[in-house]
Amino acid sequence: MNTIHSRVKSRRTESSLGAEREHFDKQQLSSISKAINSTETPVKEKHARRIILGTHREKGAYTFWSYALGFPLASNSILSWKFCHVLHKVLRDGHRNVLQDCMRHHSSLVEIGKLWGNLHDKYGQLVFLYSKLLCTKLEFHVKRPTIPPNLEVTDEVLERTAGTDINNVFQLTVEVFDYLDTELRLAETVIRQLNTSIAISTLTSGQCRLSPLIQVIQDCSHLYHYTVKLLFKLHACLPADTLQGHRERFHDQFHSLKTFFNKARDMMYFKRLIQIPKLPDSPPNFLHAASLAKHVKPVVVMANEDEPEQQDDDDDDPEPLIEVSDFATSSVQAQPQELDIFDQAFGPANGGFDDRDLQIESLKRDLELLRADLERVKAEAQRYITQLKSQINSLEAELEEQRAQKQHALVENEQLRMELEATRRRNAEHEGLQTTFIEADQRAQATEQRYNKLKEKHTELVASHAELLRKSADTVKMLSATQQTQEEVERTKHQLSFEIDRIKQEADMKLEEQKFEMEKLKRELEEKMAEVMRIKATLQSSEKTSGQMNSSMTALQAEKERLMRSVSEKEAELSSLRQTAQVQQSSLQQERERSSRELGDLQGKLQEKASQEEQLKQKLLEEQFALLQGTITEAENIIQDAVAKLDDPLHVRCTSSPDYLVSRAEATLGSIDKVKKGHADYLSNMGDAGGLLRALTQFSHLAADTIVNGSATAHMAPVDHADRLTENCRGCATQSLQYLKDLKSKTTLQRADPASVRIIVQKILHLGQELRPKGMDIRQDELGDLVDKEMAATSAAIEEAVRRIDEMMNQARKDTSGIKLEVNERILFSCTDLMKAIRMLIIASTDLQKEIVESGRGAATIKEFYAKNSRWTEGLISAAKAVGWGATEMVESADKVVLHTGKYEELIVCSHEIAASTAQLVAASKVKADRNSKKLSVLQQASRHVNEMAANVVGSTRTGQEHLEEKDTMDFSGMSLIKLRKEEMESQVKVLELESQLENERLRLGELRKKHYNLAGVPPEQVSEGNGDTSSLAHPASMSPKPKPALMKKPAMAQKPNMLPKNTFK
Repeated sequence: MNTIHSRVKSRRTESSLGAEREHFDKQQLSSISKAINSTETPVKEKHARRIILGTHREKGAYTFWSYALGFPLASNSILSWKFCHVLHKVLRDGHRNVLQDCMRHHSSLVEIGKLWGNLHDKYGQLVFLYSKLLCTKLEFHVKRPTIPPNLEVTDEVLERTAGTDINNVFQLTVEVFDYLDTELRLAETVIRQLNTSIAISTLTSGQCRLSPLIQVIQDCSHLYHYTVKLLFKLHACLPADTLQGHRERFHDQFHSLKTFFNKARDMMYFKRLIQIPKLPDSPPNFLHAASLAKHVKPVVVMANEDEPEQQDDDDDDPEPLIEVSDFATSSVQAQPQELDIFDQAFGPANGGFDDRDLQIESLKRDLELLRADLERVKAEAQRYITQLKSQINSLEAELEEQRAQKQHALVENEQLRMELEATRRRNAEHEGLQTTFIEADQRAQATEQRYNKLKEKHTELVASHAELLRKSADTVKMLSATQQTQEEVERTKHQLSFEIDRIKQEADMKLEEQKFEMEKLKRELEEKMAEVMRIKATLQSSEKTSGQMNSSMTALQAEKERLMRSVSEKEAELSSLRQTAQVQQSSLQQERERSSRELGDLQGKLQEKASQEEQLKQKLLEEQFALLQGTITEAENIIQDAVAKLDDPLHVRCTSSPDYLVSRAEATLGSIDKVKKGHADYLSNMGDAGGLLRALTQFSHLAADTIVNGSATAHMAPVDHADRLTENCRGCATQSLQYLKDLKSKTTLQRADPASVRIIVQKILHLGQELRPKGMDIRQDELGDLVDKEMAATSAAIEEAVRRIDEMMNQARKDTSGIKLEVNERILFSCTDLMKAIRMLIIASTDLQKEIVESGRGAATIKEFYAKNSRWTEGLISAAKAVGWGATEMVESADKVVLHTGKYEELIVCSHEIAASTAQLVAASKVKADRNSKKLSVLQQASRHVNEMAANVVGSTRTGQEHLEEKDTMDFSGMSLIKLRKEEMESQVKVLELESQLENERLRLGELRKKHYNLAGVPPEQVSEGNGDTSSLAHPASMSPKPKPALMKKPAMAQKPNMLPKNTFK
């Protein structure tokens, strides 16, 4: 028994806390070193399991990080890859505190990833992606603590995490998307670097890359399930269009995840380690809520195959508790001792047979019996040994339990210390609350003083009420303002009283909470005392059970006494805290009394401030009116300057268009409305004249602009309109100055009215509208119908022209013959071809116009589109009219040529006009057409065809003219030198006359075109002296902006077509 007792005691010494910690550190260092190395082999499961068990034993990953940070991760990519793999395992299966310990080293992970991401190394790129995955995992689970790092939560926990706020659900979905993206990106990169054949997946180099994908598969299965759940919840609350991006992103992730699972399922390495789930053939349909019932959560099953764990060389062999070899030795030595006793009693044996043989036989039988007894004793001893071993084990278990209780007591002591610190912090917060209460009390006292002052002011106002009733309307308004101030004071009083009550309630609640906290701490201390008593009872029972635990009980008793002392110290601190709270409460009461005295002083100051505010208000009214007078004076100067320009000789050269005058007059009418509104606002609140000042400034500038532009427009108008316009401009200036004069005086400020100014400006507006070009009289709502009418009229004119040409062809065949019939047929055939080409052009233009309207109108109607684009619409109308008119004129000219009553030149000019009109129609259609439109290409081809047919008409006409005209032969052989000289002079005179006539006709043509542009709405200054194009030069003396381009401008004459050969009609 002494031997057993000594061995148990030595075993207890070896199992001390220091030795256990040393053994734990040694084992963890060995496992971490063997799991994280530079060998290109996968991490063994037994080493990773020991590291994970170590995190559960120490309730964190402090030991793991203390050893892991010592590895040269920046110098070896395989070492960094295996470190990331082990860290991923620890995060998934380690203790829950591992997440916080790893988050402290988040920056180290980021730096490792950036380092290897910048290097061109295969493992380096994998380390970069793995570190990014781990950082994303840490950030996600720290932000969402309800979801553990192994992602194994129920649907109810996921619902609680998402909550009912749709914004939170939306944000959580995006975070899960990002999480799954990092997982899939790592898996795709690993598989892309490896050949998916069986040989590669069975090599150690391939398995080193593939082994972390087991954790990736486990993560992806859960993340896929969470994504489906969250997307169905989003689709139940948000419209489908809003979640279009989410669905597209999910579809991409679904196909990537399915491809990854299929490839991994085909690899031999994964077949014996993990059972990978199969995803459905198509992603879920989130637009139908019933599809959620068809969704099946993918489940990953790990194979039940453990790696054979071989005993490491450095592992310690378990030492047996009791050595039983001494018993065997004693049993072996027992037999020789018995033989010696036999020889001493009976002497040595001899070879003879005597009477002692019987004794020998009996002794042998006795010896057998003794041997049987010896075996029985040995068995009994072995049984006793077994019982002693079981007792030793039970005692060791009790010892471990006592150690655990001791550790628990230490933890509770630490918790008590932390609670004490929390109590001290709460006391500090209580002091801060007391300070806040003092400030609030001061504010309440100040408010009460202000209320008393306002109450006294109210008494004075009531006393002077009878006198105030006899004052003017301004005084009545001031009284009403004072009454409003009184109501505000009453409201302020109620608010302040409510605020005081609320602050008092908050202070009382804080005191109650502190009392409750003190009582809670007291109850917790009592519970700790009861726990200590239970520990004491347990220790006493342990003493009764085994006397061998006396030393441990003594230590626990000392610990108990120390805890009792700490409890008594806590109680003393609580009593001191109670006394401190009472002292602070008395100080608060004193501060409240002092604040009430200060409140009376502040009430007097409030009355002084009220009188100062009244003086400042009166001063503000005077300053606002002075500012109004200054603005009115400046406005009068602006209008007087505009009136002075009416008589300025330099202003006679300035011109303006009626359109610009109308726009200025309409703007002036709008500013008059603003002035009227600002005037009303100023009368209602004379302390704010900002609106009236802004309106007067705008009105003065717009009125002066209307007066100046009205005078400039009168310079181009007829005499009657010019006189009336000038007179109205002067009247506008007079009425505006009179209105400003009324605003300038306080006596006439109330009755100032801009109605007379409005009437004069409306007269100017009507005169400007009368002076507009007549082509603009069409209402915009009629433009759409007019376009269709003009296009239809043009088509009808073309059809009528073709019909009349056919009639002329038949009539020419009856009336003429020979060369005349041939010439007439040529001309009429070319005219018919031209009409057909024009008809095709009209059809192409109509189709393109419909395409432009359909693509540009949007939700508006066709008429609204035409009205919105009125300039373009009027251009189309003008071009259609020109084409129809040209076709009609050509038919008339062809009829005259066939009947020999007209000239061939008329037919040529008509061809040029038609070519120019069709060019204008094409240009008008091309403005808003799409460059890539097929119908635009058809229109351009039709336009080129029209030009060719017009050239054919010109060529046919000139060729026929050459064939029909008889030219005299020039025979000068019988003339003398003097006669020839005379004829030459006469020819020169005739040439000069014809050139003069040509020049006069050109001048006449230019004037006709100017008149045409003037009627079309283009000012004469914009018409150039060439082919009638508008000039883009602006006149510096003009008072109006650059006029808009002409809408109904007559097109320029087409270029002269190529002549046909003379032998065409032969």
